[in-house]
Amino acid sequence: MATNANWTVVFDDKLIVNQISKIGYIIDNDSFWSQPKFSNIWALQYQTPVTTDEVEHRDTTPNGTYADANLGDFQQFIDLWDSAHLTRLQSDWDNDVVEDETEAEKIARLGARPTSYSS
Repeated sequence: MATNANWTVVFDDKLIVNQISKIGYIIDNDSFWSQPKFSNIWALQYQTPVTTDEVEHRDTTPNGTYADANLGDFQQFIDLWDSAHLTRLQSDWDNDVVEDETEAEKIARLGARPTSYSS
């Protein structure tokens, strides 16, 4: 697989990694991962300088471009990652507790609780 990609997807692990932030999430959504269009895909490297090495197949099919693999818009993977990341940001905010702190004081210290995230 190519190196220096912005995104990595490992299908067997149900893992999506934002390589810019170096954060990955396991997305436990069997209905998403079991789509027939993904059946022969081992891994993806997206937004890499070597586009012909973006898609790694399970069989002997040569590596190829994401566009040629007909997997749909890559945004589907980014949206799943963004959702998982928002959940983490919200959890971090919720768990950052100072004894006897009011919600207003917490907001002043941390900012408002995250309600959206977009890569």
